[in-house]
Amino acid sequence: MRLSDFKFKLSESLIAQTPLPVRDQSRLLVLHRENGRIEDRSFREIIEYLNPGDALIVNETKVFPARLHGQKDKTDAKIEVFLLRELNDSLWEVLVRPARKVRTGNTIWFADDIVCEVVDNTTSGGRVVRFICDKDFHDIVESVGVPPLPPYIKRKPTIQDRTRYQTVYARVSGAVAAPTAGLHFTDELLADISAKGVHIIPIILHIGLGTFRPVCVEDLSRHQMDSEYYEVPPNAAETINNVITNGNRILAVGTTTTRALETVANFSGDIRGENGWTDKFIYPPYKFRIVNGLVTNFHLPGSTLIMLVSAFADRDKIMKAYRHAVRKKYRFYSYGDAMLII
Repeated sequence: MRLSDFKFKLSESLIAQTPLPVRDQSRLLVLHRENGRIEDRSFREIIEYLNPGDALIVNETKVFPARLHGQKDKTDAKIEVFLLRELNDSLWEVLVRPARKVRTGNTIWFADDIVCEVVDNTTSGGRVVRFICDKDFHDIVESVGVPPLPPYIKRKPTIQDRTRYQTVYARVSGAVAAPTAGLHFTDELLADISAKGVHIIPIILHIGLGTFRPVCVEDLSRHQMDSEYYEVPPNAAETINNVITNGNRILAVGTTTTRALETVANFSGDIRGENGWTDKFIYPPYKFRIVNGLVTNFHLPGSTLIMLVSAFADRDKIMKAYRHAVRKKYRFYSYGDAMLII
């Protein structure tokens, strides 16, 4: 398949700009893979589609406020620094804007006496910087950084975004974007799901900007994903393997969770506990080894995310479901509504 197979038109009026007052009040489109049947439900009704003994796999990565605003030394030019990846205790890979004003050797000052020195360029157009500060750097970032909302949200971040652009089970800081399929779950809904006898199993994949980087080649086999760090603990792998052995289903919350699970999947149909970096790119045709069900949001045209869900449910069925969602005015993207594919 080619990039053009995953393009579609979407009105900007359907792109959610703010979260709903209550997480599980979002809508849920249920797509049945076998026959393409579509149902319109409320997200809190997802529990009706989960069976005792199933496993719901969630990504407990936590978004950190990765956007910092500072001034360049000597010229006082305003510079935005977007933290991408910590290389060691003081070195970070970052994006800078405007990039043309930031060169190797420049110094940028931030609030709370944080300073960074630009020490190198990256092959992807970013920079490597060294931060210098007297206090704990991560604590300072939490206090002065800005939540990294996606560019299609056309407003400034608010205090509300610090909690709403975060799942209720977020635990381990390291993502620069939220695993948005998980934003719909509340503590109460998760408790009800667990009480039904469904295993809720956390793993980690720290989402980088590469997940959302545009695909720029028509031939999908030529697209290269950026690497992202994942952890599948041994106890999680053991529980998942037991669920599979017992003939129950593995339902992944989000494309990031799916990529992590498929990364550690064996040809024998089970998984191994491990941690590492994955650049796995899933697009049609692809045979899933582990995942039987997928909770996901509605994704950007031509994105690697819509390619993954099209590999899971068949492109024609996904495009039909998306056309249905547009007609029914579902809310799209990060703060939008959800889809359950089973």
